Amino acid sequence: MIATITSFHKDEYNHWVADLSCGHSQHFRHDPPWQQREWVKSVKGRKDYIGFELECKICKAEHDLY
Repeated sequence: MIATITSFHKDEYNHWVADLSCGHSQHFRHDPPWQQREWVKSVKGRKDYIGFELECKICKAEHDLY
């Protein structure tokens, strides 16, 4: 299922989490060298990703069960 990023918040470990239009959430970590997401560290970078479409992993997993 395709969802859009509606906002961001930090979790209890201070990692950035995207809130998705489907009601689920997804972490976006900048953790070099494994994950290069420098954009998540700035307000402008996160703002630029509002509205970005991605496949929700939770919705996909739920859909694949049926």
